[in-house]
Amino acid sequence: MSKTLSITEARSKLMEFPEELNKSPELGAVTITRRGKPVLAILSWELHEAIIETLEVLGDDDLMLKLRQSIQEVQEQKLLPWEEVKKDLGL
Repeated sequence: MSKTLSITEARSKLMEFPEELNKSPELGAVTITRRGKPVLAILSWELHEAIIETLEVLGDDDLMLKLRQSIQEVQEQKLLPWEEVKKDLGL
């Protein structure tokens, strides 16, 4: 569910956005338009950080290779028992 406002409406509601986005995280981002065309997005800091982190992971070839290998291992049920992992890590 997203919300779209004109730039004029957004200007008058600017101070309300932090509370609104925290109260309704399912809102995602608020689209701000000028003459009916999207020009800005307002989103919570948490969503911004999550997007940046996701982009960093997607841009890291080594990390993506490991992620794909892990997903394949789960699909093939090549799993290690938690107790064995803790023992290997000395926990």
